[in-house]
Amino acid sequence: MSQLKVLRAVDYPRMPWKNGGGSTEEITRDAGTGLDGFGWRLSIADIGESGGFSTFAGYQRVITVLQGAGMTLTVDGQATRPLLPLDPFAFSGESQVSCTLLGGAIRDFNLIYAPQRYRARLQWLAGEQRFFTAASTLLVFSVSEQLTVTVDHDAQLLGRHDCLQLDGNSAMLQVAFNGACCVIELIAQG
Repeated sequence: MSQLKVLRAVDYPRMPWKNGGGSTEEITRDAGTGLDGFGWRLSIADIGESGGFSTFAGYQRVITVLQGAGMTLTVDGQATRPLLPLDPFAFSGESQVSCTLLGGAIRDFNLIYAPQRYRARLQWLAGEQRFFTAASTLLVFSVSEQLTVTVDHDAQLLGRHDCLQLDGNSAMLQVAFNGACCVIELIAQG
């Protein structure tokens, strides 16, 4: 049986980075406690200065700048293109990664998942959208001030940085919204 819930930005717990260099607001995760044991995790990090990232061996990461001018990453010695707001970038959690901020502090949005346990699809979408999904977990993260998300016939109103989470889905569902958001579809392997 599927379960639909809305997670409010004001309720996200703040936790320290794995490397101790800052803090993260954890939006949601599938399981586990602390910084280990999860199959996937969604979070927002505040980066106040250029520096190194924590490593997450056995995980894949997708990072997106939410606020601020942007950053460049150096991943295993290779510089990336400039990462500007709402421009996602994927890399291995095992990589040695550091960032250089482009004009001051930023907030970024992070999906970290174990690819041997989940397949993931992440898309930033805007405007009026309608799609179908059979993903076991669906996450819709709002960057609009108000975003109405309708899953089949169940409409939910999200504020800025709120997240709709649907778990345990086994059916083909219609999803519709009008605004700007990140849609993440996770499918358990095996």
